[in-house]
Order: sequence, then structure tokens, then C-alpha cells
Amino acid sequence: MQRPIYLDYNATTPIDPEVVTEMLPYFQTHFGNPSSSYGLGKHNKKAIERARLQVAGLVGALPEEIVFTSCGTESNNLAIRGIAVAYQEKGKHIITSSIEHPSVTEVCRYLASLGWEITYLPVDKYGTVNHEDVKKAIRRDTVLISIMHANNEVGTIQPIAEIGVIAKENNIIFHTDAAQSVGKIETDVTELGVDLLTIAGHKLYAPKGIGALYIRKGVNIENLMFGAGHEMGRRPGTENVPYIVGLGKACELARKNDIIVHERLFQMRQRLFEGLKQKSASSISVNANLENCLHNTLSISFANIEARTLASLIGGQVCISTGSACHSGSVEISQVLKAMKVEHKQAAGTVRISTGKFTTPEEIDRAIRIISAAIQKLITH
Repeated sequence: MQRPIYLDYNATTPIDPEVVTEMLPYFQTHFGNPSSSYGLGKHNKKAIERARLQVAGLVGALPEEIVFTSCGTESNNLAIRGIAVAYQEKGKHIITSSIEHPSVTEVCRYLASLGWEITYLPVDKYGTVNHEDVKKAIRRDTVLISIMHANNEVGTIQPIAEIGVIAKENNIIFHTDAAQSVGKIETDVTELGVDLLTIAGHKLYAPKGIGALYIRKGVNIENLMFGAGHEMGRRPGTENVPYIVGLGKACELARKNDIIVHERLFQMRQRLFEGLKQKSASSISVNANLENCLHNTLSISFANIEARTLASLIGGQVCISTGSACHSGSVEISQVLKAMKVEHKQAAGTVRISTGKFTTPEEIDRAIRIISAAIQKLITH
């Protein structure tokens, strides 16, 4: 029996074999505490600093501006809550968008319960924030702007560089959640004009349970946790050395192979899209502008098809994601599609298909056949 075709890379990526190889010694022989003064500890301390250099290299940062965390969610929490507390004397107003990941929106909801005011910017039909809306939303008491670099559901890339200019002109701290973009498109912190940038390891072929936060030199931030002085005093707790090493290696590989991987992601997505358009018995709507979208991401709706039924029917053969969830017999549309004002029936028929660097043309062609056959079956029944 053939293994299912994995087309949900935006949810998580498999670990690159080269990353696994790099990590293994740190599970076995290199087990020392990096805070220890003897050889085993010093070796691991050097490994952490090498990884910090690798991560910094991918995003154009200084090594001392990279703080290792447990995941993208922790990085987002540290960025938003940390800035909110550190700069609360200036004001209690934050600007974000209506399509952010829950690790941003839920932090904002928490801060709102403490008296903060949150402005949620609208998006257009493709899920794009208008940078002019950012400018209009700024107030004297605005302390933070947090807009994701690329959306995890539809793949839309936001005008981060333009927003960065606006933030700098108004002396406002600017954070971007780049969990979905790092390793897929260029994410240079200087060119983007950001003060904080979130990285999630399991989105770029490193393990789950490791992330990083870029904090521009000179930006003050309050800690979420308290303890010893690990991570330059930013994030206490004994470092997860194997996973940090894995993230470093993944970033090194992403930097080395960026052009090849980016082109491959684009080719596989286009092959899939064209094949589905030709062979599907249902008309297809695209929920993004593919000219301003992650190369690997395809958010599409099939007419008169319920996405969750389709995903369930093909689940043993092809792994994809849906834009809706079923609760108590009713279909609940994702917040992102709601914000984009996607019509309910179209949203209920939306699937997200995301390719990766290990996706092959043969897998794409087989997926096209399987998905098209399932749609034909659903239509005729």
C-alpha cells in the first residue's frame, strides 16, 4: 500500500534528513549542559552559538539578536506581551490584522482584558492588508504594530516593507510573524524594516518544539518567564541543544538552497493547479492572488463540494487541510475566510493544499487523479 501523499506542508514539514543527522550526536554523546564549565558543556555552548549564527544568517540579523524559544507561539507571545509591558508607559494601543494566527489574536484578546485597545485592520478579497490603513490607524498611544508576513491559510504575502517604513516614521515597534514565510521567500529583517520577527522550526524542516525570535538590537522587551540568565537574559531555562542545532541546520540549508527550493515549490503548485483545473468535474475558485502568494500554497474552493467531506474521502491517500470546521452539525468558516468576506458556500468548499521541497511531480499527478475522482464521486452522489 502506497503512503499517503503529503500536501499539508503549511501545517508542518517533515524533518530534513540532514537536520536529523546533525541533531543525533546531541541526543547521544553531546549531552552536556551548555551552562557547565567543563568540556561537554562548552562543546554544546559552541553548538548553540553556531546555530544562532545560522539562524541569523537566514534573516539578515546579528547573532546576538536571535533568541531561541520553544515554538512560534512562544515567540509571538514574547514579542507582543513583552513589548506591551515594556512600553506601556507610552500607551496601550496595538495595531494588528483580522487574519493573524491565534498565537497573535489570543494574546491581543488577553491584553484587551487588561485595558489595552486593539485595532484589527481589515483585508481585501485576497487577504491583503492595505498599508494606508495602517497609517490611518496609528495613534499617539500606539506602541506596537504586529502584521504577519504571509498568511498560513491562503498564502497571501503582506506589504511588510511598506508597513515597516510607516512604523519607523512614527517611532512604533513593528513585529511580524514570519513562521510561514521563513525558508519560502526572502525574509531579510533590514529590508522588511521589522524590529521583531517570529520563526517556527517545524515550518522549515526542523523539529516541532523549537522556534526563535529576532529582537532588533536596542529594543526593550519584558521577559515572559523568570529564572537564570539563559539566552542573553531574554528567555530562561536550560537550552534544548539538539533542537536548537536542528533549527540552525535547517536555516543553513534554507539559505544555501533558496533559489532551487523556491522554484520547485512554485512548479509543483502550478502543476497541481493546472491539473485540477483540467480534470476536476467542479469549477474552481482561488482564494488568493497567486502573483502575491507563497509559492507553495494553493487555497481553492470547489463548487458544490463540502471541503471536509472531500478531505475525509481522500484522507487515506492525500493529506490536505480545509478552510472550515464542523461543530454541532453546522459548518464554521475560518476567521481568515470570514475576514476576506468569502461567501459561506465557497468557504465551506475551500481546501488548502501546500507543497514542500520533498514533493515530487509523480505525487502531484497522483494527487490530481485522486482528488478529481473524489470530486466526481461526490457530484454524482
